[in-house]
Amino acid sequence: METRSNNPLKLLSAAAAAIACAATAAAQLSTNADQAALARTGKPAALPELATNAPPAPALEAPATTPQRWNWHFQNTEVVQGYPAFPAQYSGANSLPAGGETRESVSLDVMAGVRLWSGAEAHVDGLMWQGFGLADTLGAEGFPNGEAFRLGTSVPNGSLTRLFIRQTIGLGGEPEAVPDDQLTLAGQQDVSRLTFTLGRFSAKDIFDNNAYANDPRTQFMSWGLMANEAWDYPADAIGYDTGIAIELNRPKWTLRFGFFQMPRVPNSQTGDDRFLTWPFSDAAQSGPFLDAWGMVAEFERRYSLLNHPGAIRFLAFLNKANMAEYSTATAILLADGPSANWEAARAFHYKYGFGLNWEQEIVKNVGVFSRLGWNDDQEEGWVFSDVGHAGSLGLSLKGESWHRPDDTFGLAGVISGISKAEQEFLAAGGTGILAGDGNLDYGWEKVVETYYDCGVWKTVHVALDYQFITDPAFNQARGPVSVFGARLHWEF
Repeated sequence: METRSNNPLKLLSAAAAAIACAATAAAQLSTNADQAALARTGKPAALPELATNAPPAPALEAPATTPQRWNWHFQNTEVVQGYPAFPAQYSGANSLPAGGETRESVSLDVMAGVRLWSGAEAHVDGLMWQGFGLADTLGAEGFPNGEAFRLGTSVPNGSLTRLFIRQTIGLGGEPEAVPDDQLTLAGQQDVSRLTFTLGRFSAKDIFDNNAYANDPRTQFMSWGLMANEAWDYPADAIGYDTGIAIELNRPKWTLRFGFFQMPRVPNSQTGDDRFLTWPFSDAAQSGPFLDAWGMVAEFERRYSLLNHPGAIRFLAFLNKANMAEYSTATAILLADGPSANWEAARAFHYKYGFGLNWEQEIVKNVGVFSRLGWNDDQEEGWVFSDVGHAGSLGLSLKGESWHRPDDTFGLAGVISGISKAEQEFLAAGGTGILAGDGNLDYGWEKVVETYYDCGVWKTVHVALDYQFITDPAFNQARGPVSVFGARLHWEF
């Protein structure tokens, strides 16, 4: 078994923890000042000039309802994964090595937000990452580590992954509490509202969310469970992009629309990364604005079933980029051999698809979820995966029943497949974002994942994870593969 060791940024983590203590103390002093001023005068401490148009808080209003002026948060996640040798009749450029591997990844985020004026917030997220995914993040569509970026590195790299403004316009209705969180400032907002988000962020920050399977830092780690695999969602090689999102929220439903840029080259960096990611790369480019973009719309309906909350979301997307049609690329490979340069088949094409996303609490602390996805799959994958159709189903249990309320157990499965056109492309020696074994004995890829996340102390969590992958990258001639993992996560 091959092993690659990476320094897990321990000095950075320690330094960040020290800074965290200082910032937490500063934030507490600010809060104490607000509370003291409220007790003396019935008004909170004076806000910055930009916020002076906001109405003063009533004399009897609890401090918790005072709009938060600024915040900052930190997270650190370390993942170690490995698998033993597995049977394989052949291997290709994008295959998981059959001899086994161990890899690790580390991520560290410092996030800050500030209130600009009434209803407006600005947020920034500085990410530092280090490490590699198994096989350099290749070889399985339901890739086992959602924290493993395609830009693997043995030394720390950094990026401003989020830099955006959010403007919320109240439309009336009962006020809703907004928590102090990594990308939100505490306060209140109307249940009926219109929200605009503009800047650099992840499409997954807003679309295709799920209460039980969404964040690989705290929940399931497989790519096939953190998102709808059939949605080739707009992003650079680490999952972020520049765009705009508009959300209309009503008491029982939300309608969302987003427009994002696309990278010029598949599975690569966008033009923003030339300035916002380091080390800097002159090769990072976005596609032509009018010819390389991704649009997505989503309708979410919230409901209650026997007093247990649930939600269902319908998603539709349309992408345009310089994508090769599988049929044209396959013809080149068959004519000139599997090593032929089939990129001449690329031209600006559209790719469209649909998705369903469902979550339902069954009883307190027990929930189920599912995703279904489909796209036309006649063009190559550009940013996320090579999947043409997929489905997942899972279960999540909180540990309160066994007196561990901060623990979570999860069990889920995901299956994914591809069109006949893509099958012929891979069989002819073509390679995609994740798949490409040099040949293909087609079968649906199937992944089962289970994890136990244990709350160790306050916001420090340790998780053990196991994934069983059958027919990785749609190939019955390879596998199955057992992937064992462990995760350390803490945040404040």
